[in-house]
Amino acid sequence: MISREHSIEVPYGWVVIFASLTIHTIGLAAPTILFVTLKPIAAEFDWPRAVPSLAYSLLMIGSGIGGVAMGWWMDKRGIMSPVLFGSAMLICGALLASQAQGQTSLYIANGVLIGLLGKAAMIAPLMANATKWFDRRRGLAIAILASGQGLSGLLWLPLIGMLSASVGWRDTYLYFAIFAALTMFPLTFLLRRAPPKSTAPTAAHTSTTQTPGQTSGAAAMQGVMWIAVIGCCTGMSIPIVHLISHASDLGFDPQDGAQMLTLLFTAAFFSRIAFGALSDRIGPTKTLMIGSFCQGAVLLLFASVSTLPGLYLAALLFGLGFAGIMPCYPLLIRILFPETEAGWRIAAQYMFAAAGMALGGWAGGVLFDMTGSYTAAFLAAAAATIANLCLVLLLHVQHTRIRRLALA
Repeated sequence: MISREHSIEVPYGWVVIFASLTIHTIGLAAPTILFVTLKPIAAEFDWPRAVPSLAYSLLMIGSGIGGVAMGWWMDKRGIMSPVLFGSAMLICGALLASQAQGQTSLYIANGVLIGLLGKAAMIAPLMANATKWFDRRRGLAIAILASGQGLSGLLWLPLIGMLSASVGWRDTYLYFAIFAALTMFPLTFLLRRAPPKSTAPTAAHTSTTQTPGQTSGAAAMQGVMWIAVIGCCTGMSIPIVHLISHASDLGFDPQDGAQMLTLLFTAAFFSRIAFGALSDRIGPTKTLMIGSFCQGAVLLLFASVSTLPGLYLAALLFGLGFAGIMPCYPLLIRILFPETEAGWRIAAQYMFAAAGMALGGWAGGVLFDMTGSYTAAFLAAAAATIANLCLVLLLHVQHTRIRRLALA
């Protein structure tokens, strides 16, 4: 633990965290609109559900690939420019989506503008920048920022559900674009200040003195993290993207599905902050194992319940469990690698996460079209999460080995 007198932390760091959290939360409204209105979009064009599911997948793939470029841009020029650019592209994508006349325009709006050029700047670069402001309470700070996913569910799901039911999915995109333009640009200017320079030696700062075993071990861990995050995100995306449609297919009001998802994200908001504080105490790999186990167990519950109380319970437990996973990856990267590489490495991690989210979102729609229900999709999600847990156990072993080499 870094002592208070050697810490880089300053009060303005919390301004950066909460400005980043707000930007991230607003940006997440765009993909939220897509999966909340997935069923009416498919119905308007008489498409199978796999078509709008693919739009979501392209959005996630685009945000992952674009995030690496945005992370590199942040490493070179700071955070403000990529976030301004990403905000503008997100707004343009929402405007185009509101006027979509077919699959091509829907895919360009979501995959290119909202995903590749917009959302790409909304999480990994913000996360990497945030790690540079904290050392003593980095886990808590990152968890607060990452809790934007839960906060967006708490705020956007009921609002978008009511708005789309009232004015339709097209005007919902339009109103979001106007709101984003009025809020995201001013918030970005709170990120202008450069982070403080580190004064305390850490593993990342001393990476140039690491032994070959330590260096190769860290590189191997990055590779394992890339594969592991595909598994956990494939698993977590299926209930997130398809829960509303699943509830509707079981005969419940779509508003019940939206409330389940709101409950899920509300639980995730508080759970993610608690997991962040826990990771400061027990480390990121142990926290990852806990989150992965909880996610896999609840996915099996989703596959076996069909009552309204059972679905609400599964949504609550899933929110409490999955929230601890994603913030641990940037924390582990900052332990293993230099600060100057944080942007692109964290962005690369989120690129593979986006691939997993894309795979799960698309596969859930395909498995539904093949079987007529989401049971197979939830079982596939559980299998992907079990694979993630096995890889996280390997990560823990590798991390323990690297720490022992550092102390030798």
